[in-house]
Amino acid sequence: MRCLSLLASLALTACASTHTTPVSVTEMPAPAPPSEQHAWLQQLVGEWRSVAVGSMGEGVPPMEARSIERVRRLGDLWVLAESDAVVEGTKIQSVMILGYDPGRGEFVGTWVDSMQTTLWTYIGTLDAAGTTLTLEAVGPAFDDPTKTTNYRDVLTLVGRDRKTLTSSAQGPDGAWVEFMRAEFTRVK
Repeated sequence: MRCLSLLASLALTACASTHTTPVSVTEMPAPAPPSEQHAWLQQLVGEWRSVAVGSMGEGVPPMEARSIERVRRLGDLWVLAESDAVVEGTKIQSVMILGYDPGRGEFVGTWVDSMQTTLWTYIGTLDAAGTTLTLEAVGPAFDDPTKTTNYRDVLTLVGRDRKTLTSSAQGPDGAWVEFMRAEFTRVK
């Protein structure tokens, strides 16, 4: 209760410093209306099984990962995907949040997982056919984590119960190099 009181006090102080009349904390803004892009994201809701194959470079055998992904709604505007995977005997958990920002005209999102300290931030676009969402992020380079590189995840809906995901990194020459491909099948 003390936290709510402190929050209300801070809100009133902030409003008073920017407006001549403070806004009452009992006034809630109207929820943002969902757009067709938000509705597109709702297609991802459900439980999915996946098999992914990753390539970590020449001379390194491909790695296989199996996972269960549970995607749920956060209202009508966001989806949250939680995944439990096993890669080469190592358990990895991840959380991805996706939404659409009409002000920016872009899909937005984040990704975190239990193997790394990076909070990945996505910016994305949907193709004209409405089947492929391309998400781009900047993160640590594979070969030198003190440097950054561009990454791209491409999520394609293949009917109601199948989807694919490919992950690529941009090389020094500007070309995109795919390092992971996953096939998802809806369980629920």
